[in-house]
Amino acid sequence: MPPAAHSPNDRTNAPTGLGRLPAFLQWCLVGCLSIVATVPLEAAGFPAAFLMGPMLAGIVVALGGGTIRLPRLFVFVVQVVLALMIATMVSQDFIGTFSENWLVILLVVLSVISVSTLSGWLIARTGILPGTTAIWGSSAGAASTMMIMAEAYGADARLVAFMQYLRVVFVASFATLVAHFGGHDGAAVPPHAWFEPVPMLPLAAMLAVGILAGLAGQKLRIPAGAFLVPFALAAVLTSSGTVTIVLPQWLLVIAFTLLGWNIGLGFTRAILLHARRALMPTVASIIALISFSGLLAGLLILVLGVDPLTAYLATSPGGLDSIAVIAAASKVDIAFVMTLQTARLILVTLIGPWLARFVADRA
Repeated sequence: MPPAAHSPNDRTNAPTGLGRLPAFLQWCLVGCLSIVATVPLEAAGFPAAFLMGPMLAGIVVALGGGTIRLPRLFVFVVQVVLALMIATMVSQDFIGTFSENWLVILLVVLSVISVSTLSGWLIARTGILPGTTAIWGSSAGAASTMMIMAEAYGADARLVAFMQYLRVVFVASFATLVAHFGGHDGAAVPPHAWFEPVPMLPLAAMLAVGILAGLAGQKLRIPAGAFLVPFALAAVLTSSGTVTIVLPQWLLVIAFTLLGWNIGLGFTRAILLHARRALMPTVASIIALISFSGLLAGLLILVLGVDPLTAYLATSPGGLDSIAVIAAASKVDIAFVMTLQTARLILVTLIGPWLARFVADRA
């Protein structure tokens, strides 16, 4: 998940282009562009249209010089809502999926980590980027987690942000196209269903529990804790029958929209200019990683017999939240997708610092 606030490495420059407009007008513009981009995607039946439309709008405004960013509080709440949404869909299948297929899952996860690390090493060998920056920027984990860890270990946070943002945009866009043209669109939710009544007291209680769990995850410095801790807690509660979570459609639409804005608005002109020398190598590495993920998806289809889109989303190299939204909007095995995505995030977080140092020293 791309970070919501300015990186400490950002330099203060006089605003240009759309950045000269008041923040209110910039938000109005991104809102209008989101409607323009989302309506045709939704009408055409694309999954996760409410993520992709706002993401594209955010990119346009950000590259046009926009200076607005989604407040961290909003990003935090979005992660909690998405965690609760996925938990209601995964239920007890999450642990069962891992225990039944742990060897194949670890093989796939380690393969993705290995290829992403190799891509970073090759970029570092060209001399275009410093070793640790190239490794962290290529790392296939949650973007926000990679940003925090990269800065802690002395990498250039803006270059890492650029590489992570770009991969999220590529992966999310390609996964949406695959889902749509592969005939895996989920059932469209008519607008009038957005406001169907749901039990408000259980909803408020579960949101409060999720927020507290997310805060605990952040306080304990758990990687992607604002997502993973509420997700784990809600999955346990729902699978045990302790609670039943029903999230209103309007809340999910808002969460998808805010997530799209957070991704798109992070793709700033300043970052693009700072990283222009690394653009083509980064694009090449992303395409290679997506292609390799496709090969791994083929392996999963042959070995485990899962459907093609489930296999592809499960092996896609991030980001975890955007893949979760696309999976939720498609006819796939969400438990399988989230099991592989979560396993990769945990593993890359555990071995990432050592791996970055080891590879950078040999670049």
